[in-house]
Amino acid sequence: MPRYDKGLFLFNGNAGKEEIEPQLNQTLPVISQSVKELNVIQTESIDELNRVCKEYGPKVDLLVILGGDGTVHECINSLAELDQRPVIGILPGGTCNDFSRMLEIPQNLNQAAHALVQGEEQMVDAGQTEREYFLNFWGIGLVTQTSFNIDENQKERFGVLSYFISALKTMNQASPFEFTIKVDDETIEGEAVMILVMNGRFIGTRPLPVAAIDANDGKFDVLVVKNSNLTLFKELLTMSQPGADDRRFQELHHHQGSKISIEVDSLQEVDMDGEIKGSTPAHIEVLPNHFTFLNGKTKRFDPSHQG
Repeated sequence: MPRYDKGLFLFNGNAGKEEIEPQLNQTLPVISQSVKELNVIQTESIDELNRVCKEYGPKVDLLVILGGDGTVHECINSLAELDQRPVIGILPGGTCNDFSRMLEIPQNLNQAAHALVQGEEQMVDAGQTEREYFLNFWGIGLVTQTSFNIDENQKERFGVLSYFISALKTMNQASPFEFTIKVDDETIEGEAVMILVMNGRFIGTRPLPVAAIDANDGKFDVLVVKNSNLTLFKELLTMSQPGADDRRFQELHHHQGSKISIEVDSLQEVDMDGEIKGSTPAHIEVLPNHFTFLNGKTKRFDPSHQG
């Protein structure tokens, strides 16, 4: 018996046939077995993607997105204000696929499809700014400069390695800025080269070594990298395991809260989920349990569930 009554499968129609055909072959037959009525739509622009999400979002029980972090970001921005939102499944079709990693979804597409149809439904917080929503992170400083410095030719050739190549270049260009941050009722001031507001644990495929980060605890983890000495930032890029000893955080301030205001002395462009969107100052608020995602954990659902 199918797990969901109605579903929508979205993928980028601009990808080449040699790329998208094997991706669909690995995923669509698996997903279709769990949905009684499944619509498949290839979108050719961000505008079309947004329109389709808004039109179908209230009508389907499950939305499966074959794409990377940028595609997921656009979709959740289209769904965030709907009164009725579908369960979302991510098939990691991008470069970094950071939020799918947070959900413990395998990065092999066929394995990811099987994981989704067997996975648990998990409530996930969202971040709301003045104009946008985000799932994984909001950031200024080095993280934004790294995104700007990514060479598109290198991205095509080297994939995720392009992020690290860009990060190494960016470290030599770090410009400190003065900041004032209010996290709930606490005010922090100082100088930083990067500020991250984290809901997920991964940036550029690497887990941040902060065990407290949890995508459905109703709080954000605010990480402030203070100094132009970037030893810690190098550690964050190269660490393969989360949960580092807090005593190593010599250049990092870590705070938690649900309402965050950030002001800086010079205009900083904002990176949200890998997309450059807007600039400072910023006011950010947690929307607790705003979305429901399928994760890669063992399934626990009622077989008689119909949407």
